[in-house]
Amino acid sequence: MTGAVRVFVNERPVSVATGATVRDAVAVFDETLAGKLAAGAAYVTDGVGRPAEPGAAVTPGAIIRVVVSARRSEEPETAE
Repeated sequence: MTGAVRVFVNERPVSVATGATVRDAVAVFDETLAGKLAAGAAYVTDGVGRPAEPGAAVTPGAIIRVVVSARRSEEPETAE
């Protein structure tokens, strides 16, 4: 069975293919955010703030929130 599934990423409706993952929905919404998710600079939660797995399949009406980390992992910590 094929078709489109409507989900919400950061409060915006997005249509993805049946069987799409959370990662796929984020990529349809915003490629930059998807890149941050892949790099570990962001993570996803469900509609009530519980952590969600990027590889999990989405369900119709799912609410996905992408949270960008405030930490700057590219800067090495210095010890003095």
